[in-house]
Amino acid sequence: QVELAESGGGSVQAGGSLRLSCKASGSIITIIAMGWYRQAPGKQRELVAMSGRGKTDYADSVKGRFTVSRDNAGNRVHLEMNNLKPDDTAVYYCHADRVLTTSLRNLQVWGQGTLVTVSS
Repeated sequence: QVELAESGGGSVQAGGSLRLSCKASGSIITIIAMGWYRQAPGKQRELVAMSGRGKTDYADSVKGRFTVSRDNAGNRVHLEMNNLKPDDTAVYYCHADRVLTTSLRNLQVWGQGTLVTVSS
């Protein structure tokens, strides 16, 4: 069993900053990629940023404003969000892709989500 615990969501005015954190726990050998997706009201879930195997992918809408970082030893991932805009308002989900467990299962795991609200 692998679980992701998110923290750091909240409300902020446009132009402000927030930092999201996520920690994976359970019988983990290694996690190939970790990062964040988001889902705004009435919209599909979309990639925000993912980091794995020395490569990081960002959505075009957040490039230059958001930074994803990983602490592989601690199975943690963080998302530093700067210059936030009202369009960034969404539930942000931590995602761990290709989690290899001690029972040799290969999993995709999602967190429960944390709400980010940006007011104009």
